[in-house]
Amino acid sequence: MKLFLSTYINKIDKKGRVSVPASFRSALKDENFNGIIVFKSHKKEALEGWSYSRIEQISESLDNYDVFSEEQDYLTTAIFSESQQLSFDKDGRITLPSSMIEYLGITDKIAFVGLGKTFQIWNPDNLDKHKEKSRNQLKKQGITIKINNTN
Repeated sequence: MKLFLSTYINKIDKKGRVSVPASFRSALKDENFNGIIVFKSHKKEALEGWSYSRIEQISESLDNYDVFSEEQDYLTTAIFSESQQLSFDKDGRITLPSSMIEYLGITDKIAFVGLGKTFQIWNPDNLDKHKEKSRNQLKKQGITIKINNTN
């Protein structure tokens, strides 16, 4: 599996077009859909960015919830009703809908933030505060990662 890594700040034009980082496009090159899926995060002031195959995995995992349960309804509504399929143009750009630009408070720059299997899109003015909060919480809570050696 290819991963989304690093942070990229790109310009967004008045029509909402923005170039998706080349490394992100490379991670998506084997997908059935030539673009990305984005939706408003329900936890952060950001957009969640996923590959089409990743959103399919989420759809399948929702089968673990009781059909018509409140939990399933909340999740499917928050994710799928808000999702937008954004195709790459010939220059590797997407066009963000105006509602998403307004949600982020974007004017001229946008941040793509790699999160491993997924990524987020942020207003760069809010991103530094989020990164600092994340680092502080790691220190405060002593959060670590356990790696299973399979060699």
